[in-house]
Amino acid sequence: MPGLLRKDLQVMSEEIPREIPTQASSSGNHSIPELAIFFLRLGLTAFGGPAAHIAIMEDELVRRRQWLSRDKFLDLLGASNLIPGPSSSELAIHIGYLRAGWPGLLVAGSCFILPATIIVGVLAWFYVRFGALPAVSAVLYGVKPVVIAVILQALWGLGRTAVKSAFLAMAGAASVLLAFLGVHPLLLLVMAGCAAGLRQLRTPRLSLSEFTFSAAPATLAGTASAFSFTSLFFVFLKLGAVVFGSGYVLLAFLRADLVVHRGWLRDTQLLDAVAVGQVTPGPVFTTATFIGYLLGGTRGAALATFGIFLPAFLLVAVSGPLLPHIRKSKISGAFLDGVNVASLALMAAVTWQLGRASLVDVTTVLLAVASLVALWRLRWNSAWLVLMGALAGVLARAFERGL
Repeated sequence: MPGLLRKDLQVMSEEIPREIPTQASSSGNHSIPELAIFFLRLGLTAFGGPAAHIAIMEDELVRRRQWLSRDKFLDLLGASNLIPGPSSSELAIHIGYLRAGWPGLLVAGSCFILPATIIVGVLAWFYVRFGALPAVSAVLYGVKPVVIAVILQALWGLGRTAVKSAFLAMAGAASVLLAFLGVHPLLLLVMAGCAAGLRQLRTPRLSLSEFTFSAAPATLAGTASAFSFTSLFFVFLKLGAVVFGSGYVLLAFLRADLVVHRGWLRDTQLLDAVAVGQVTPGPVFTTATFIGYLLGGTRGAALATFGIFLPAFLLVAVSGPLLPHIRKSKISGAFLDGVNVASLALMAAVTWQLGRASLVDVTTVLLAVASLVALWRLRWNSAWLVLMGALAGVLARAFERGL
């Protein structure tokens, strides 16, 4: 009996941090260095865009470190997808707030964004002086298959938690289909959330007053103006406040504003800027750093970066404290469940597209399969796998060239 009691107490002590993650901020100063080190490393190694960033966070913070439960992680992911801006950066900011309060919010977001900003700034300097970019194809050749494996592992784990009923399973399947048909990501998320919320509304003894969700802000129209640093800052501040979706969605907004309306960039320059954002680690929105440097040097890069990421910090600061209250309401909680399965559906659609572009030969397929085995069976760290994939890609290309 004493042995059973000790075992029960041990289980209870292990479960407490997962059940009440909102109290993680009580770890205080111990959490800040941990947050800084983890998100700096993530910002240096997280290739592959938002889906890959989310998968690595899930592997590291939910599976390995157990900083938060999978349910809480899904809630933060759903909330990040419902607000404009870079979703993986907003997820990092949410986690920082959950772990260490307001200081954690600033540290996690800044440390995730800073490495990519520096890397992109260096590439922009190189681009301005030499008119071309360093070759990165060999690194990406090996990294992309590993990223596919990391995302698949995260989708499996998160999906088992998010799909709580047959209805949510059907909502997820429908969301995957709609994503492939080209439905806008925000519309897809809202549709899935509303379907789940309305289904819960039909349950007896619930009222409309329990549903506490506010609509997303409307897109603001840009206006033509001459170049200035003030204009540059507000252009990217507006983009950070209204753009939903991936870097390809950002490309459409950037072209309409900077190429067509203002004439600040040429199409070739814009495509190069977006390519740099896609192939470097960290947030894709660091495209703003590259464009800012092209237009205004170091000062322009700093203003553009600050402008496009500032709304993410502000929106998370506003929405983060509301999440526990939203989850307590049955209807708004059901809405969030629907958003969660739709978020995973979007990740699945992106993974399919990335897989078609990444798994191009026997070598890349073998890399992906080996990475899946290393993740699932051997429990290897995903960040180290990404670095090993980069090395494998460089070696494979060198071998092809006979070097």
